[in-house]
Formats: sequence, C-alpha cells, structure tokens
Amino acid sequence: MIIGVLKEQLPETRVSLVPEVVMALTTMKVSIWLESGAGEGAFFSDKSYVDAGAHIKSAAEITSGADLILAINPSLIEASIKPSAVLMGVYQPLFNHALMRQLAAAQQTVFSLDTIPRTTRAQSMDVLSSQANIAGYKAVLLAAMQYSRYFPMFMTAAGSIPPAKVMILGAGVAGLQAIATARRLGAVVEVFDTRPAVKEEVGSLGAKFIEVEGAADASKAGGYAVQQSEEFQAKQKAKIHEHIRKSDIVITTAQIPGMRAPILITKEMIEDMRSGSVIIDLASATGGNTDYTKDKETVLHQGITIIGNSALAASMPSDASKLYAKNVLNFLKLIIDSEGNMKLNFEDDLVKGTCIVHNGNIVNERVAALA
Repeated sequence: MIIGVLKEQLPETRVSLVPEVVMALTTMKVSIWLESGAGEGAFFSDKSYVDAGAHIKSAAEITSGADLILAINPSLIEASIKPSAVLMGVYQPLFNHALMRQLAAAQQTVFSLDTIPRTTRAQSMDVLSSQANIAGYKAVLLAAMQYSRYFPMFMTAAGSIPPAKVMILGAGVAGLQAIATARRLGAVVEVFDTRPAVKEEVGSLGAKFIEVEGAADASKAGGYAVQQSEEFQAKQKAKIHEHIRKSDIVITTAQIPGMRAPILITKEMIEDMRSGSVIIDLASATGGNTDYTKDKETVLHQGITIIGNSALAASMPSDASKLYAKNVLNFLKLIIDSEGNMKLNFEDDLVKGTCIVHNGNIVNERVAALA
C-alpha cells in the first residue's frame, strides 16, 4: 500500500505526516510517497523524511499512483487522482457538500477526519481537539500582543495596574486552553458555555462560570454544539452584554457543525466595550461570532480590535503537524491490516462515522441530505 502526502498551499503551513510518524508507518509495511517540500512550512526537511523511510515524489506521481492520499485541505484535491484512491483530510463536508458530490461522481472514497465521532475511543484520533488546543493557546497570546495594557496585575512605585479581564465564550477544547493560558498570564477570567456540565472544569482552571438557564440538551450531539432556542439566545445575549462591558479581552469559539456560527457579540455590545479592548474570533471561517468579524482580517471598530482567525493552529506548524500526524496514524491503524494492505471495516463506528463518500455515493447521512 502506498500513502501519498501532498504539499499544502500557503497560507497553510502544516503537513499531514511528520518523520516520526512516517517511520511508524514504514514498520507497518506501508510505503510513503511525499511531495518535495511538503514539510518545509513545519520545518521538516525532505532529508528528514527520506531518513525516516519516505520516498520523495512529484505531485503528479502521488495523485496518479498512491492508494491513499493525505492532504489537510480540500483545495489540493485534483481531477488527476485515480478513481480507486482514498482521500483523507479535514474537508468540512457539511460546507463543501458540492465537492463531496463531485468526488462521489469520480468514484473516490473520502474520509474527513473532522467528522470522527467524538467518543472516548476516538480521542487519540480527534484532529479538531488537537488543533483547537493550539488555537486556544495562541488566541490568548495574540490578544496579549494586540492589547494596549498589561495582562497581570502590577504593583509599581508609579502606581498599581489592575489585571486584564478576559471573557471566553465556549468551554470546549480551545476555550479551556484559552482559560488556562489567560490565567497563567495573570488575567481574571469569566466563561460562558451552554453546557452546565463544563462548570466544574472551568472552575478547576481558576475561572468564573457564568451560567444561563434553559440551554438545549447537547448530551446526544456527540460532543458537538447544538442550535439553541431563540428564547435562550436572547437571554444569553443579555447576560453576555452585561459582562462584556467590563471585559478587556474576549475570545469566541462557538461553532455548530454545518451551520453559520451564532452571533453572540452584537454591534451594541462592541460599542459598550472599553476602547483598546480586543476580540479574537476563532469561528471566523463559518461567519464569526460578532457582527464585525471578517475571516483572516483585523477590523478596528470604535477603538475595539476584532481579529477573525480560525487557522491559529497553523501558526505553530511544527507541533500542530506532529499532533495532527499522530491523530492520522491512530486512525490509519483502523484501516491497515497486518500485511500493510488497506482494509475498510465499516462495521467499526469510527471508520463508518468518518467516511463521507464511498462506491460513488455520499454515505454520511447529514452530508447526503445537503448534497
């Protein structure tokens, strides 16, 4: 079996496999073909891959000859890929359902790792969590760089500086890491989340949990957020408005798979914030959580800096690639047999739940309904 790794297009700096994982795959009797320069953005040289057992090939050779092709982003998928090839990456099929139709027509098999069921067994393969952890960390550092004041409290001969007040919307993986990072920098942190179950985790990290009653039950959503009622959204916005007036930094992480990100911070809320405050919106790729968010852009509105960046993991490409590659390796172990051959066991709930296209059909029910 041949696994091909394509070079991502800028501004993406990550790579699907790192040399350490290539070495592990070669011991599984798998051959790795890597496009020259694929690891450069993450500071992995072609030589390091060759030393690990990979073969450097052109993109054309990989797309026409590999049995399984790894590319984080769907932009690398080309018509030249052979029909029998399996494609694996982070394809956001609920948004890219037109592309999924095209791939079904081309008889490709597609695994989108961002749709893996979020169960205990899948934790070692959960690319959303591994990358969100980095995003939460970098969001706080980015905010600290943009903020015009200190994060920690300072007592000086010239006077005292109060600590920054940070509000985090969403206590998922990114939110929890943002809490921990902001607390390490000395900020006072408040957190909103629609799931009361995360209150204990928030408190254990030294933050204050702001609860809004009446949230829809998300216990059967497989670890993902769910759409809330209009009544709850109105109560939530009122509570956020009450607290945002006192906040210096706001980090938003709220996303719902297959839907536009909910607007949690309105124009009126932003205009009530203190001049010089900063908002980091990690949901910008799906529309953002504020009225002014623009993906991959920084907006200044009445003294408030609003940064839309849902790709912060790529700003730490070495570790982001290492974690992503480990997720990929753990998933590949489910579909590679002891002889190094591909074996797609759709009786396995993780294999079935991650497969979007197979045998000319869109096999994921949610994507099929949209397509």
